[in-house]
Amino acid sequence: MFSIIQAAGWPIWPLILCSVVALALVIERLSSLRRNRIAPDTLVDEVLGVTRSSLPSADVVNKLALSSALGGVLAQGLRAVIAEPRISEEGLRQAFESAGRAAVHHLERYLNALGSIATAAPLLGLLGTVIGMIEIFGAQTPGGGNPAQLAHGISVALYNTAFGLIVAIPSLLFYRFFRGRVDEYALAMELAAERMVPHLMRFAVKQPGTGT
Repeated sequence: MFSIIQAAGWPIWPLILCSVVALALVIERLSSLRRNRIAPDTLVDEVLGVTRSSLPSADVVNKLALSSALGGVLAQGLRAVIAEPRISEEGLRQAFESAGRAAVHHLERYLNALGSIATAAPLLGLLGTVIGMIEIFGAQTPGGGNPAQLAHGISVALYNTAFGLIVAIPSLLFYRFFRGRVDEYALAMELAAERMVPHLMRFAVKQPGTGT
């Protein structure tokens, strides 16, 4: 492996750094975007059951907020109703929407960095290729080429091109995978909020003359 790095020359070091960062981001996102940490399947039904007859206490709401990203969104809706008994349906939807946007923004953490690596890695590989080609042309002299310099230039060009693609392709695949998972969670939060709004509006104090 070290001999390959030596043959590829200095242009490969930025690619090695990108590969290490990309691997760390993939591992972190695989751990953070697990379903039980973001949107447990039974959470909405559990919240509906707990709030069937009355609103929960502040301690229960706080525990719900800390349980998962979806729990944080549902907790925000509960807090809105508890803090403002006369809240309108539009106000409750806005509370859910704001919490949902914040949750999705948190889920998208590091995805831009991973996408940037997927985009930049082939360009860094191309840079190494160009540098290798420069060395190849530099080895072509009128009196005869320098075989060692020619071989080194070919190594720099080929290794950097290959390593750039090796870094970029998995990074792009994981970026698309994580983006799809975030979109799936965003939809789950939206559907959960739609279920919670009419349920929580039962606890809102009806305002005379408005029907809400």
